[in-house]
Amino acid sequence: MCISRRQRGLTLIELIVFVVIVSVALVGVMTVLNVTARSSADPMVRKQALAIAEAVLEEVMLQPFTWCDPDDANAATATNYAGCSVATAAQNTVTAKAGEVRGTASSLDNVFDYNGETIGTSISGGGATLFNANVTVVPADLNGIAAAGEAALLISVTVVSGNETIQLQSYRTRHSPNALP
Repeated sequence: MCISRRQRGLTLIELIVFVVIVSVALVGVMTVLNVTARSSADPMVRKQALAIAEAVLEEVMLQPFTWCDPDDANAATATNYAGCSVATAAQNTVTAKAGEVRGTASSLDNVFDYNGETIGTSISGGGATLFNANVTVVPADLNGIAAAGEAALLISVTVVSGNETIQLQSYRTRHSPNALP
């Protein structure tokens, strides 16, 4: 008597191979998710850092870029550094800032004053500093405007918070050297 057997189910070897393949695939997917989650920043922290960078860059860009320091008596009429009443060419250059501090009575009052500034904030108005904004202002070539004459500046604002770093850059030209606020 010949009875035909129909195969039903899986053999033990086939089941073990299936479990091993699914396990290897699952470990690979979980590793990718773990690396992605670890290296991604909190979206709220990133948005706050970007908002701070934009605010600081705007603050610097809105400052006068005159030949003389805006406190100088000849600031509205000078046509070069030599026309300033203070006899120093460095009063409104990258090395400027003598005695001026942000947020005080003798506040930063021109673009160059912000060079090298580190602005710390907690964004909530109190507590520990969570964000540090570092500002650099350097002469730069811009479409034929030579950096040597300091007529064009590259302003960089870098905000750092933990592992998150945001950098914004903009150019500023000396388009109205006698315009005062």
